[in-house]
Amino acid sequence: MQFLYQEIPLLCIYEVHANRMPMITTIIETKDIKEERLPNMLGANFHSALDVKHWLSDGVIWAWFIHPLAELSEHQVLDGTDQVSSAAATCGTRYSSTNLVYPGNTKKKEVPNQKKRIERG
Repeated sequence: MQFLYQEIPLLCIYEVHANRMPMITTIIETKDIKEERLPNMLGANFHSALDVKHWLSDGVIWAWFIHPLAELSEHQVLDGTDQVSSAAATCGTRYSSTNLVYPGNTKKKEVPNQKKRIERG
């Protein structure tokens, strides 16, 4: 299922037999990203992206949330949707999926935001 949430295009895939529900969105192609941003993205996976992770696949950086499908509640779907959208929107600035941040990410370099999003059909 594809849909737009807070102006961010999201893709949700139900994998009943695997008991998984990934929700993803593209952020930026690696050829368009400044190298200084990569450590911030990886650090965010531990400190501020929470249930969403920045993922690299096929030359694209993605925001990715996955949860067991059978155990998934309506609240968790809504929360995951919000976190994926937020992680994509804040990549390049706060690198976060919520307002909650675990300490330790004190050496983050601010890099001017590159709003060159990828449009996937």
